[in-house]
Amino acid sequence: MDSFMVLPDKAIPNADIVSAEFHSMGVKNFQDACRYVHELPYGYNSDRDDLMILFKEKMGTCTTKHAVIATLAQELGLPIQKNIGIYAMTEEIVTGTGKLLSEFGLPYIPMLHCFLVYEKFRVDLTAGNRNGKNRSIEVFLHVEQVVPNITAKDEYLLYRKALGETIMKRPELQGADLKRILHARERGLKLLKEKLLTTN
Repeated sequence: MDSFMVLPDKAIPNADIVSAEFHSMGVKNFQDACRYVHELPYGYNSDRDDLMILFKEKMGTCTTKHAVIATLAQELGLPIQKNIGIYAMTEEIVTGTGKLLSEFGLPYIPMLHCFLVYEKFRVDLTAGNRNGKNRSIEVFLHVEQVVPNITAKDEYLLYRKALGETIMKRPELQGADLKRILHARERGLKLLKEKLLTTN
């Protein structure tokens, strides 16, 4: 992933909802807004569909951090998009995954992550946060551009569709049924939350 410093900069007016919030906090340009969001602690929000929850709870995940900055970019007319990627979660990425892979008989657990895209660059505003992962995600099995504040329901439907149309057709997942992968995903999410509690 690339540093947010590769993204273009622009003054933030006291205009639309996210712009006005940053402006009221004294954050006057896009780069400083990215820095502010990047430096916020990684944490699971009480309502990830609430665009402003990041400001209320002073923390966020890849979902809420990138929702805010992608919305701000949209408000400022900057050509920056939010993308959803499905990556292969393994022991190397999240300690404890190996045990789950043995239990479910899978080579990896397909998991969602999101990031920003600008020209040829990919920016993850959770990189360097204590997010339960041992390293940043660099390789994806599937990538798709989405609206900045995609709902949890729509994100899950996108994940299910990508599993059926792309991920489960990969040779290493031949014989793996959808129910088993979805159950493994739930356990993978639980593991990530547990790792977060033990590292923060």
